[in-house]
Amino acid sequence: MGVRNNLKEIRMAEYLMNSKEFCKLLGISQSTYSQIESNKQQGNIETILKISKALNRKVEDIWYLED
Repeated sequence: MGVRNNLKEIRMAEYLMNSKEFCKLLGISQSTYSQIESNKQQGNIETILKISKALNRKVEDIWYLED
């Protein structure tokens, strides 16, 4: 079980942006975004809330527990 996210799906389906453009929209560094999107790190709570707010979504709409 682990925490996963669907940022890549959101970025590709709804925003049609590459990761560089998307991280600028979110206001986070490209290296941080890349690590979070690929689930290599979850990010700190401040970054998670910042991403959720920028996308106008609830945290649980982006991050979920994988069985």
